[in-house]
Amino acid sequence: MDMMTQGRRRIWEGTGRQVHRFILAYLLFLALPCTGFLPNFWSRVLTLSWDSQTHQYITEQAILNVTMETLRDIKKHQENHVENQTRLGRGFWRAVGEVVKSNAAMDFLSSTRADPVYHFDSEHVDSAIVMLRQFWAKTLLSVRAKQYQSARHSLGQLFHSLQDFYSHSNWVEMGKQFIYLHLLQPEEPAIPVANGNTPTCMECFSITCRGNLLPRLTETQQDSQLLTTGYFSTFPKKPQGKCSHGGILDSSRYMGAKGGINKDSTSPIFSPHHFLHVEAATLATEATLSVLRDLRDTVGHNTFLRLFSVKQVPALVFVMDTTGSMFEEITAARLRVHSIIQSRTRSTEHPGTFLLVPFHDPGFGPVFETDDPDQFMTFMENLMALGGGDEPEMCFSAVQLALTHSPPLSEIFVFTDASPKDAHLFDAVKALALEKQSKVTFLLTEDPNSSKESRGRRKRRRRRMSRELLSPDRFSLYSSLSYLSGGLTIFTTNSDIHKVSAIVEDNTAADKVTLLHVESDQELMSSHSFRVDNSVKNITLHVTGSLTECILTSPSDQIQSLLREQRPLAELQHFEGLYRITLLSPIQPGLWKLQAKSDGHLTFNVIGDSSLDFLYYFATVTNETHPGLARMEGSPVAGVAAFLVLAVIGVAPDEEMSFSHVMLLGADGENIQQVKLNSSSSSSLFSVEELVGWVESVPRVPFSVRLLGQDRKGNKLERVSTEMIHPTHVQIQVLSVPCLVPGHSTMVDFDVLNHGPARLFSLTGDDDYGYFQKKGHHRFHVAEQGSFHGQVALHTPATAQAGATVTLTLTVRAHDSPDLNYAVSYLTVVPPDADTSPPSCSAAQVLSTCPDICSQSNWSMSLVVSDRGRSGLAALQLKKGEGILTLFQNPPPSEDGTGEAKPGSDQQQADKNKTTSGGHQHHHHKARLEKGEPTLNLSEWALGSSQPLWVRYTSSCCSAQAEFLIWDTAGNMRRCHLTSGQQRQQRDVSTDISSAGQKTLTGVLFLFFGLLFCVL
Repeated sequence: MDMMTQGRRRIWEGTGRQVHRFILAYLLFLALPCTGFLPNFWSRVLTLSWDSQTHQYITEQAILNVTMETLRDIKKHQENHVENQTRLGRGFWRAVGEVVKSNAAMDFLSSTRADPVYHFDSEHVDSAIVMLRQFWAKTLLSVRAKQYQSARHSLGQLFHSLQDFYSHSNWVEMGKQFIYLHLLQPEEPAIPVANGNTPTCMECFSITCRGNLLPRLTETQQDSQLLTTGYFSTFPKKPQGKCSHGGILDSSRYMGAKGGINKDSTSPIFSPHHFLHVEAATLATEATLSVLRDLRDTVGHNTFLRLFSVKQVPALVFVMDTTGSMFEEITAARLRVHSIIQSRTRSTEHPGTFLLVPFHDPGFGPVFETDDPDQFMTFMENLMALGGGDEPEMCFSAVQLALTHSPPLSEIFVFTDASPKDAHLFDAVKALALEKQSKVTFLLTEDPNSSKESRGRRKRRRRRMSRELLSPDRFSLYSSLSYLSGGLTIFTTNSDIHKVSAIVEDNTAADKVTLLHVESDQELMSSHSFRVDNSVKNITLHVTGSLTECILTSPSDQIQSLLREQRPLAELQHFEGLYRITLLSPIQPGLWKLQAKSDGHLTFNVIGDSSLDFLYYFATVTNETHPGLARMEGSPVAGVAAFLVLAVIGVAPDEEMSFSHVMLLGADGENIQQVKLNSSSSSSLFSVEELVGWVESVPRVPFSVRLLGQDRKGNKLERVSTEMIHPTHVQIQVLSVPCLVPGHSTMVDFDVLNHGPARLFSLTGDDDYGYFQKKGHHRFHVAEQGSFHGQVALHTPATAQAGATVTLTLTVRAHDSPDLNYAVSYLTVVPPDADTSPPSCSAAQVLSTCPDICSQSNWSMSLVVSDRGRSGLAALQLKKGEGILTLFQNPPPSEDGTGEAKPGSDQQQADKNKTTSGGHQHHHHKARLEKGEPTLNLSEWALGSSQPLWVRYTSSCCSAQAEFLIWDTAGNMRRCHLTSGQQRQQRDVSTDISSAGQKTLTGVLFLFFGLLFCVL
């Protein structure tokens, strides 16, 4: 690792400590610059522009709209529109949040917030377009590789820059009422950018600047138009006569020409062209929608829904010890998988993702991942319990693979009877679990406290090193990981492992919410409570450990001793290491109490079925270029002020629910701090309510979050987060995440911020592909309230596959205290020389004789389709239109001699009767397609797919437009629009979509900016 010189700059002293009132936070923002549409909901509060549309709002609205379109297209859901929004699932809103987070980060990260290329500032239009197309290429590459988190990250970056174009340029002022297609479609006409010597603005001496653009910059005639964007601040230097970004926080507004042109908000204080904000936001929304629709059409509807985790049940993830002593555990896992698969098959929903990672010593992996339940069952059947010898095994290596390959919010179940040999990976595994909000549960068939003799009475285990040398706390890291992530650690036996594995089925059903998650080491009777509301069904309690007494009390004060009685409140099943308690119907709403006594450690977990849940994160006010709340990465800083932002999901519009505050809970469930909540300005967006609370001082001890509210009848509501937050006094921030190029080394920059006294720190790094160089601990000293800047290196081998995502985990730890923190980044491998040229479709002939009565005639168009790149044509689909699309391998005969069937004729019906089961009619040299039929695989139909194909579209005059999509084998797509009527020529409004990049302004410029701007 190549460490750069340590910086001695001071962190803003008293971060949060001196900010105790909202007005102070607001005054802070008045001293800060602002560019771009406002980042998120809180920006509207800080700028007093309540009706401004933010990056967050535009992005969320577009994703939801296209998702609902997609669900309707595939007729997957029959519920009404409102129910669909309410039941999209926790995973969907988490995925949307990742895109929004990446979008907002462009305004907050030091590597992008002041760079004009990322925001279409300072007339860097050509460079910004190149970067924009790189973001698109990276997004598509990641989606096709099923690396959805990486895809969401680059998609958020793309949206930010794309949306900024309409706010920062003069596009709206030129009277444009449609989006600028050339930004992502190289073949569309481009409007030249004003050169550096061309004045663009006149002086403006008021906060509202009407008519300050020079006449040519508002010209509506296509041939004489010029593009410009405003200059911001002092870099790059603004030439005389150029437009500024403008607003009270832009220092360049005082330089000639004074004023500005940004349309970021509806506030004249921040946006001189505030009167055009709605128009700019409308076009930004339309451009965002267009990208999402193109992405959906390129990757397919089902893949698009997977990208946003729409209605996804939790992934079923097994990490299996396959040494010789694990026969019973493997058998139990097989039986449990079979039961879950049968249950999911009966459901109308997608069965979800299945993932298996085997391990032993010294090996681990490979990862078996599939969406096919039968294939996963085959994976499980092929597992064999073989080998083994010594006690520790490569468990954390396998868990790390499971975390990197599974989606966020997963439930990971580890079956083993051995301690970890790779304990050095604990920090990396913990960071991944917390970053993905995934729970890790260990099912251990080894009692750490049992004697050698008692073990000998059980089924003979593997031959290991002398058992007398084994430490009783050798499983402590497992317990720590499950505690931090919200999972469980269960010590059981071979004879009970199948029954205990019922916990897998309990936790992986859809719409599971947590009502209580707490641990207890009290020798006396401990008391805990959880609240049940009318929306919660099928409540199950899991208690791990050994109980000597357990009493359940209902809201009506009815009592049941669970160890002695089976009714009237609940039924208890006791297996070695686990108590499974099921509340009996009807379940009373209200506050339930659970009293328990044990001579050891207990963990309580209460779950139920409900769509009502919440997501949250901690954030701080920015102190650089953009007003808004910047999300805290990793663990929050102890003792400082912070905002707590929550998204309450699953609330139907006809349900009146209000949430007043959250309670921060200690490790034993005790109340630590109450945080009052206020509704954000984007509250009740669709089925999500966004809330924000002010935490005056983040606790210095571990805590979890409990949300409290009430319904319309005044009945109380509660939900609990399961992960434990460990506040710290150190932060690590990854400044840029470059792309990885096969055969090259890549540097990743980071900052370490010390919020404590001067001390020594160490940094460790790890990744799931082994690209990280110079592994081990790297030490450095950081001054009190100071910072350290450094770099780490990754080397990508020449054999790396394009589209692969490398998960990099950096952990910083103080030497003199428990303080540590982490950063997780996703780096994408990109091809060095991708085919970026989309196919082409050019009109050869248009025949249209449509009379006033459209049903009496037809129109047709002939085109030539070819691939300009080296990949060859791959697929074609008729997307819109009521006619017939006919493909020819050779030039077709003239229109009069083709004998083409006209829509509505008896011949058309005869043709349909000949159609093959695949939906396409094939002849020796031609194929026919209609709307709604599956995509035609051209590589199978046309042997020479690198050669051009001829296309003829024929339709009734009553259907005047059509659209077909054409792909090459590299994934580049073109959208071809066909039009009849008075427009006798084809209007080829194409969307060029590339899996590896787009055609750039020049080849050299593409390569340069592709490497330079593939960051974050």
